[in-house]
Amino acid sequence: MSIIRIDEADDPRLADYVGLTDVALRSRREPEEGLFIAESTSVIERALEAGHRPRSFLMEEKWLEPLLPLLESVDAGPRGSVQTFVARKAVLESITGFNVHRGALAAMHRPHPLTVTELLADLSLRLVVILEDIVDHTNVGAIFRSVAALGADAVLVTPRCADPLYRRSVRVSMGTVFQIPWTRMPAWPHGVKDLRDAGFTVAALALTEQAVALDDFSPEGRVALVLGTEGDGISERGLAAADVHVRIPMAGGVDSLNVAAASAVAIWALRDRDDQAKRVTMSAMAAKPMAT
Repeated sequence: MSIIRIDEADDPRLADYVGLTDVALRSRREPEEGLFIAESTSVIERALEAGHRPRSFLMEEKWLEPLLPLLESVDAGPRGSVQTFVARKAVLESITGFNVHRGALAAMHRPHPLTVTELLADLSLRLVVILEDIVDHTNVGAIFRSVAALGADAVLVTPRCADPLYRRSVRVSMGTVFQIPWTRMPAWPHGVKDLRDAGFTVAALALTEQAVALDDFSPEGRVALVLGTEGDGISERGLAAADVHVRIPMAGGVDSLNVAAASAVAIWALRDRDDQAKRVTMSAMAAKPMAT
């Protein structure tokens, strides 16, 4: 196993981890270099389970022993040894720009993205969520977590949407971004045609005069749910391209929810109830001890 102890923050071998709090730098650099950062033991484990390849690991000394089984499993894999960098806490903070207290970081190879056509060709997809220009990485991660937990099947992100593989998005999603099929739409809202060709009804979650309450929305077949950016909501072009506008019935004088919270409510309302029941049953069976 290749374990390397680091004493200086400017070690060139740590270039992947430098300045992780600089959003502009990371969003610009990661796609070009083909990497993303997985933060925390549980997120790294989910990434590895999904087949993502680590470039290296970075951690504080105290986390090395608890993570040895994971590191050994990587080294025993078909691609062989991966460098593990170990440093004092102060050195880690100098490298990354924040307090690394969640176990470890891993620089991972960015996977080759699906095309929209390839993703929509999966006939098992019943509910797809579209993120239109959502720029807050926390919201993107939270929406992915709702997609995974509440029964949606895939995510499409528009060209200006925040990167789902940005470190904060991955962490907030609890690694579910690795288990949900997703890709970036090269054109929006022109990509609506691809959805219609694949048999989807495009529903924009918006407060418009013609919006139908989710309680009264009973689509047949596949649905693509569009969620808009945090401040202005869905663009006028996005609204015009949708087949229908839907809204969450509200009380208490409140007219809207945060987009992440709204996504959870809408996904729950539009979920495939038969499929959700199967998931809950299978989860309960998996948690039940086997009889001996």
